[in-house]
Amino acid sequence: MRVLVVEDDPQTADYVRESLSESGCEVDLALDGAVGLERARRDPFDVLVVDRMLPKLDGLTLVSTLRAEDIRVPVLLLTAMGAIADRVAGLEGGGDDYLVKPFSLAELNARVVALSRRPALQTREPTTLQVGDLLLDRLGRTARIGDREIDLLPLQFKLLEVLMLNDGRVVTRTMLLERVWGFRFDPRTNIVETHISHLRGKIDTVGQPSLIVTVRGAGYLIRAC
Repeated sequence: MRVLVVEDDPQTADYVRESLSESGCEVDLALDGAVGLERARRDPFDVLVVDRMLPKLDGLTLVSTLRAEDIRVPVLLLTAMGAIADRVAGLEGGGDDYLVKPFSLAELNARVVALSRRPALQTREPTTLQVGDLLLDRLGRTARIGDREIDLLPLQFKLLEVLMLNDGRVVTRTMLLERVWGFRFDPRTNIVETHISHLRGKIDTVGQPSLIVTVRGAGYLIRAC
């Protein structure tokens, strides 16, 4: 397994590299965010371990840039900021898991291995999705209804993609938290409801029923009007 560690503290970086190497990983280091982004774009890695506070380019910007470029390598974020709001921000930014400093090297190793085992995206999935007049281009990262192009933020695109992949089927709140935000826990916020509301505001047509239906006590589904 090949891992890129992006960490500006040389001592921490060495500890992490040594621990992962002893577990059988091939580990590369980057000491700032700009170099980390360049390496992640250029070379194939199985997992990235990224500190949030980095010189030249912070960890959240690094990860969100990769996601915007459709680079889906799993990312474990490291940070000294352990508040729930900080964890939410990290996961919303595209991180897959979150580890607060100081941390156990054994736990870090276990989380890296767990991320590496996540199933890869299925290459046979359709590149375009359609529900009624709503068309989603998964390669071009664009969405439109008829001739009207819809401007979606990365998280809104991912949320719509998950709903459209399950056209006509209920997607639970827990499923959305896992597949869109990567949560392994319920953050006890209205993050899903807020994003669904914003998404409706972009894809719905005035005077027409909403494409996204709330199924009380179950979740959400998308269907043609």
